[in-house]
Amino acid sequence: MTTLNIRKLALLTAALLPALAQAATSGNSFQVTATVTTACTVSGTTLNFGSAIDPLATATPLDATSTLTVQCTNTTPYTVALNAGVNAGGTSNFGSRTMKSGSHTLAYQLYLDAGRSSVWGDGTASSSTSPGTGTGSAQTLTIYGRLPSLANVVPGSYTDTVTVTVSY
Repeated sequence: MTTLNIRKLALLTAALLPALAQAATSGNSFQVTATVTTACTVSGTTLNFGSAIDPLATATPLDATSTLTVQCTNTTPYTVALNAGVNAGGTSNFGSRTMKSGSHTLAYQLYLDAGRSSVWGDGTASSSTSPGTGTGSAQTLTIYGRLPSLANVVPGSYTDTVTVTVSY
């Protein structure tokens, strides 16, 4: 064998050895996992019946609206409930929703519908809740408020705080 042929054989062998070494393989698999939980958030705007109500010149009932923004994960069923407020004498005392200015009171009510026929509460004591299904995007709900009467109301700044609960 000539030196040239030995060199060619050595180059050919060197080129084939890695290919032969790689011919044997081994395999396995692994899992990839993620657990996505259900979640909801809620925020609201102030329900303001007015900042300069003249009880002698304002017709009653006096209506106003506010909005809640609910965002729940896609396909998550939810229910939005409102308590009776801090001045009602109980969280489910929906017939006594009251704003206060010092010791003076002003009755009001919150409803699910524009016709103000379905009291928005926690699903007990003749009240209803607002059901929905999450889309992953923000959904807006309207709260319909009403002051049924301004008779004998004492001038002042009246407030109440209502707690919103989203169950999902």
